[in-house]
Amino acid sequence: MIPGVRFLFSGGCDITIPGGIETMNNKIREEEIDSIVQLVLSDLNGEKHIDTLNIENKPDKMEVQTIVNHLFRLIFPGFYRDRSVKIYHLKNSIAVTVEDIFFHLQRQINLALGFLESGEKMTEDEREQESYRICHAFFGKLPKIREYVELDLLAAYDGDPAAKCLEEIVLAYPGLTAIMVYRLAHELYLLGVPVIPRIMTEYAHSETGVDIHPGATIGKSFFIDHATGIVVGETSVIGNNVKIYQGVTIGALSTRGGQKLAGKKRHPTIEDNVTIYSGASILGGDTVIGADSVIGGNTFITSSVPAGTRVSMKNPEMEYRTAGNKRVTKEVEQGEAWFYVI
Repeated sequence: MIPGVRFLFSGGCDITIPGGIETMNNKIREEEIDSIVQLVLSDLNGEKHIDTLNIENKPDKMEVQTIVNHLFRLIFPGFYRDRSVKIYHLKNSIAVTVEDIFFHLQRQINLALGFLESGEKMTEDEREQESYRICHAFFGKLPKIREYVELDLLAAYDGDPAAKCLEEIVLAYPGLTAIMVYRLAHELYLLGVPVIPRIMTEYAHSETGVDIHPGATIGKSFFIDHATGIVVGETSVIGNNVKIYQGVTIGALSTRGGQKLAGKKRHPTIEDNVTIYSGASILGGDTVIGADSVIGGNTFITSSVPAGTRVSMKNPEMEYRTAGNKRVTKEVEQGEAWFYVI
């Protein structure tokens, strides 16, 4: 029915629809929105760090995420491509991808170099030159990154009997995705790029549940099985052929010192050929897990472990309550099945 119009129904009944209700509701809404806007604006008084409004002078989180997805095309060109265009010549396809990434990545690096409050300020020309230099150096690292990702892929296949083929790992395994983003972000981190590497790895964190700081040092053939809940801290050092399962923390023993601890070795060193099963926590900058060690599930380690060591929890105790609320405890037999918690 149309507001403000009189309708005559059969039987002699007529109804007039009021015309002012919708207008009145709109006015109320406008007044409410205006009051909210004034409230928000009055709180933007410039006294808080989060009041900064120079949006155009900061890296764009969404654009960095897009750059990451486009870089996947260069790592695995047969699996990731731009479906909005049809390019049948490989050289032309790669040229378009590289040019697009270079342009957007250089702009984001330029912004990252300029927006930080601390450190020596660069002029606009200096930022332009430095961002170009970094981009050029980063693309020069791509063959090395692809070599490492290839070894990570093979480690995943060799280490997981559930994997039917390499293609399945590329398409479906979040652990490989997290490692791949880390490999890309780590090179930018080494080139001194602020903020952007962290945006990249936190994007992978949100997508996969794996939190690897771009500052961590990780060797070849790294395999994360099942993913989810894994944390690798900034100053962690991980050797070659290391395999970890879900829920593993390679972290700091304490961060109560806050910024006073910045730049110090706070996270463990994991040497070559170590396997760490699910739920294990390895903490502290002085903690070294020796080569060829196996760390059992749910262990909590804050001191160094010699090479070739097997670490496991002491027998846990299960508690049962029967229908009559009678409590029964039973020590769990800790055989091989318990040690390899996955």
